[in-house]
Amino acid sequence: MRIFDSHCHLDDRSFNKDLQETIQRARQADVCAMMVVGIDGPSSGKAVAIAGQNDGLIASVGVHPHDAKSCNEKILNDLKSMAIAPSVRAWGETGLDFNRMYSPQKEQEHWFARQLETGAELDLPMIFHERDSGGRFLDILTSHWNPQRKGVVHCFSGSPTDLNAYLKLGLYIGVTGIVTIKSRGRDLRQMIPSIPDDRLLVETDAPYLTPTPERNKHRRNEPAFVRTVLHKLAAVRGQDPESLADITWNNTCRLFGEP
Repeated sequence: MRIFDSHCHLDDRSFNKDLQETIQRARQADVCAMMVVGIDGPSSGKAVAIAGQNDGLIASVGVHPHDAKSCNEKILNDLKSMAIAPSVRAWGETGLDFNRMYSPQKEQEHWFARQLETGAELDLPMIFHERDSGGRFLDILTSHWNPQRKGVVHCFSGSPTDLNAYLKLGLYIGVTGIVTIKSRGRDLRQMIPSIPDDRLLVETDAPYLTPTPERNKHRRNEPAFVRTVLHKLAAVRGQDPESLADITWNNTCRLFGEP
């Protein structure tokens, strides 16, 4: 079995002391490839370095909506320079988050639009974050999108209406450990069967969103645990886990390229 963790943050400081051991545990769990996602200038630089030093790892660069208030054109230009590295296969994580409002709405919307433009300029697939945007994410996205572009809504937690809109735009859907959580994942599990095979990705979002049952023993999520996400997803969809591993592997490679 080959599993591709399509979204993790191995650049997070929680991995500083055991990064190589974490990568080895993932490989022992059949997680043969990982996308290390940047959320600002420093984390993007670290993600690129980690991916460049480890086989099977790739990276993205971008500015998370939480950090939009600190973004500027110089940072975008610095990220564009990082994107030259062969390990960089996507732009993001970018989007809108009106739940915690760590950055003002105006700043989030402006830098989301600019990053959509930058990703198009570099012809990179996009990694999207959306939470409680009240339709603004789709408004901005559709005004900057065309069917030839590729992207994924990572950690999908929206409504059936949102899901249908994303699928019509040709986007992939990333599923995290939320699918394993009894109460929090109930609505997601109901929508899972309506996601076409060719649009489905699995991810950890490590070190966040540890799946069940690992969350009963481990506070920190890590790529090895994406295997649990895959098995739960297969059970919900009534599919064989090995077959679904192949499907999601091929989908992730089609989005980001071979690791």
